[in-house]
Amino acid sequence: MIEISPQELPTLSRWFPTGSPGPGTLAEHVLTTGSGVWWADRPDRPRVLAVTCADHVLLRGDPSVLTPNALSRFANQYVETPARFWPSLGATFERVDPWERMVYVHQAKSLLPRPMRGVTVRRLTPEDAPALCELHSENIWIHASWGGLVGLAASGHGWAAFREDRILSVACTYFLGSTYEEIAVVTVPDRRREHLALACIAGLTGDVQARGRTASWCCSRDNRPSRRLAWSAGFRLSREYVHHVTGRARVRTVRATAVPA
Repeated sequence: MIEISPQELPTLSRWFPTGSPGPGTLAEHVLTTGSGVWWADRPDRPRVLAVTCADHVLLRGDPSVLTPNALSRFANQYVETPARFWPSLGATFERVDPWERMVYVHQAKSLLPRPMRGVTVRRLTPEDAPALCELHSENIWIHASWGGLVGLAASGHGWAAFREDRILSVACTYFLGSTYEEIAVVTVPDRRREHLALACIAGLTGDVQARGRTASWCCSRDNRPSRRLAWSAGFRLSREYVHHVTGRARVRTVRATAVPA
């Protein structure tokens, strides 16, 4: 697979349909924000197309045209693709684990928490980049889809709960689609169970609605805290799907061919 520029992209409607919640918003996000990379098996009239952003991959096309190592660059990522690609993933990586995912759509009013003394909940601004920089390393994924903390702070698509200059919780649009905005949230470990995330989500979903879109939410079937939070914030289950977590690419040994003397 080779990297291609947005100018080289074919018409995307048959590759990544728009207007539905879930993984498809990733392609729209990359096309709109420029944060991410497009890949194809060839630059002219591609038969396989992929888009990557924040360790997530959407893969479409005809796997029969792939060379043995074509997918190896997608090691240690989350790959969503039709079942016809699954044998190619299994042949490319040492480990391919299926991960059941649940897609929720915002449909009801959030259970708004009471105001918290000493805590301010507001929209992020470009000046908040240093505060985002102070997040623990386990939470920095929250700004990966915007190309980093500066991108998220300046995007206008994030809300945070602050105590003085410290960020306690962040909710943001993770993938920006034309109809749906998939949102994500993190809270620092020592301030969980204080409804800070719920307050941030309420502000963010209000912005999403004002933009004429609907907020969506994706999480693992096994992530019960995330599912409970989604329900409390007014999200209701829409559908389920499976993506795969890849491991290391397999090492392929090329045998030398003896040349007659």
